[in-house]
Amino acid sequence: MRSGRAPGAWPLLGHVVALQRRPLALLDSLPARGDLVELRLGTRPAFMVCHPDLARQVLTDFRGFDRAGFMYDRVRSAMGNGLATAAYRDHRRQRLVMQPAFRREHLPRYAAVMRQEIAGVMDTWPGGGVVDMVDELFRLTTRVALSALFSAQLGAAESERLRAAFDIFLRGIYTRAMLPVAGALPTPGNRRYTRAVAFWRAQVGALIERCRRAEVPDGTLMSLLLAARDEQGEGMDDSELADQVAVLMLAGGETTSAAVAWSLHLLNGDPRTRDALHAETDAVLGGDIAGWDHLPRLDLTARVVREALRLYPPAWVLPRACARETVLAGRTLPAGTLVVFSPYILHRRPDVFPEPERFDPARWLEPAQGTGAGAAHYGFLPFGAGATRCIGEEFGLAEATLTLASICARWNLTRTPGATVTPAARAVLVPKAYPVRLTRR
Repeated sequence: MRSGRAPGAWPLLGHVVALQRRPLALLDSLPARGDLVELRLGTRPAFMVCHPDLARQVLTDFRGFDRAGFMYDRVRSAMGNGLATAAYRDHRRQRLVMQPAFRREHLPRYAAVMRQEIAGVMDTWPGGGVVDMVDELFRLTTRVALSALFSAQLGAAESERLRAAFDIFLRGIYTRAMLPVAGALPTPGNRRYTRAVAFWRAQVGALIERCRRAEVPDGTLMSLLLAARDEQGEGMDDSELADQVAVLMLAGGETTSAAVAWSLHLLNGDPRTRDALHAETDAVLGGDIAGWDHLPRLDLTARVVREALRLYPPAWVLPRACARETVLAGRTLPAGTLVVFSPYILHRRPDVFPEPERFDPARWLEPAQGTGAGAAHYGFLPFGAGATRCIGEEFGLAEATLTLASICARWNLTRTPGATVTPAARAVLVPKAYPVRLTRR
């Protein structure tokens, strides 16, 4: 293992400008510098992990690395202390409480909600018209998340206001995490962000109170969370529940919509795979909306999603802080040092994924084919690893597969002339925009 340093740091700002303007180009350049590469976030040092062995060490050694430091302080101040942000001590209790709500036995009920919302959103799409698929998919997946959580407790107008507030939060939190001083400036964007976070917290708090008073339908995610208990028999209070709602919105909304958006973009550049996927959805769905019973037969669709997650992992950068003095790649890092794990970097290593830039769903055929197949699975970390691995992984994969299959079964998507698909620098790796013309199949 070798360590190195990234060039091009600006005075006072470090590499923040590059991470805002051309984040993927910066990440692509780092493995050539070493397996552990020093960056600057403002005046603070940060170390980017570029090797799967180091990544798994950082993600699974909770005594050495924890969710702490200024980046998590900024995220928790807005998003709360939920599963995606909690330090290991709190995370362990939260996961034990929430795990029953994500057992596989509940997935068919959640898939029924997904199917209903997919149909509802696609029914609003104009045949022959142009839509931005980034916006449409975010609208769809946040509707799924809110419906799975709150069911009939949430009206359409209220759902849309919550979705809009959460979108503003997601656009702002990445910059604030990278450069905390950015949130202190009295700009119109910061004022919108502050109002959106306040509205989000107030509305979610009111919804949780309403759910406690009302008869929440059995089988909804909120009913399961309200009934959940830890080892001491204690449930979550309203503040804890609100924090988990924010996490579930992020995981069930933004990350899933990003995976589908990138899948559609990649298919647009590979007509042969797109035609094969259309053949699969025609045979399995016959123009219907995909549901739970269809999933086992949507093999290619699932592999397209998996390959999109490899090339464009939604959780593209995840920070940790050294809980104690630690040696990593031969470098001694003091307690408190920021270490950043990037699935985007790991998923594009040619020694793990041959021809890593190539979109190739066949690399996920089972049994895995070709040399290095074991290494590929070892280096594939879109959902993290260890005890903090995403609790909603199966939920998200099912939703992305059902959504992609349903779209491809009914629509042809043609990117509008002159439109380019570039990543947005925000909490989740998502295209800035993806305008397409919709034609019914």
